[in-house]
Amino acid sequence: MVTMGQCYYNETIGFFYNNSGKELSSHWRPKDVVVVALGLTVSVLVLLTNLLVIAAIASNRRFHQPIYYLLGNLAAADLFAGVAYLFLMFHTGPRTARLSLEGWFLRQGLLDTSLTASVATLLAIAVERHRSVMAVQLHSRLPRGRVVMLIVGVWVAALGLGLLPAHSWHCLCALDRCSRMAPLLSRSYLAVWALSSLLVFLLMVAVYTRIFFYVRRRVQRMAEHVSCHPRYRETTLSLVKTVVIILGAFVVCWTPGQVVLLLDGLGCKSCNVLAVEKYFLLLAEANSLVNAAVYSCRDAEMRRTFRRLLCCACLRRSTRESAHYTSSAQGGASTRIMLPENGHPLMDSTL
Repeated sequence: MVTMGQCYYNETIGFFYNNSGKELSSHWRPKDVVVVALGLTVSVLVLLTNLLVIAAIASNRRFHQPIYYLLGNLAAADLFAGVAYLFLMFHTGPRTARLSLEGWFLRQGLLDTSLTASVATLLAIAVERHRSVMAVQLHSRLPRGRVVMLIVGVWVAALGLGLLPAHSWHCLCALDRCSRMAPLLSRSYLAVWALSSLLVFLLMVAVYTRIFFYVRRRVQRMAEHVSCHPRYRETTLSLVKTVVIILGAFVVCWTPGQVVLLLDGLGCKSCNVLAVEKYFLLLAEANSLVNAAVYSCRDAEMRRTFRRLLCCACLRRSTRESAHYTSSAQGGASTRIMLPENGHPLMDSTL
């Protein structure tokens, strides 16, 4: 019997899932297998892609600029998201029922922390680009200390939102406030998380819109003094393309998940959020893969660094294989060059 005001710290995961009306499967269903297969694929791609971005930024001194520090932090956050989602894939489906309350909060906290860090870094990059454009610089001259403080602030906020549910923002003592998508979390937490992400998106729209109109005005003034109007149109179209890609990727990947989170957080009983939650979470995780393409791969210097790193890896592998083949051949017939006392070389073949 459920008593109002009572805390249920010693109950099982199944107790809270039954309370919220979320099915807890005891066997692998086809839907579970599909979600896990897709999730593992996306996670591996996210890990490999963002490791490559981090390696490129670390190895190329041209990337030791504030904007690239933020891109590196975005790659680190997305790498963390890949690890968190990989952890989820190994602890989902029938395995969920075997989790302890602490294990469930760890699984959820890893996801919340990594995705929050990723979204917050996207906003930080938008602000940094705004500073760069307004200062008419390719890379703004932010002191490294301020960039570090900005990155630290991102992770403090992410850790705060990730750790709060396990310590206070849960529903273990108020079962009537439990959400359906995350049966151990309070609905208010889901609503705040969704509204925070919506606020970040609106701020990004405002920042990039201001950048677009500022650059367009500058290009228009320059075009008045030169006859190269095609270049003006090319610059404007390129800027429009960049803004559309950045905001479009965020909307496509994040909006579906934020909508169902908000609906669940507001307690919409008629909304069938459980039917789509896993796929929308997968779409949000795919944003960690898209970020690498949108923010890094469109940089020509970054692409050259990628090719250099990948070619070096292939070359090292080819060299190792060649050395292995040579040593194997020499195992059957080796030739040694020896210098006798008269100083003339003497070939000594050993079969």
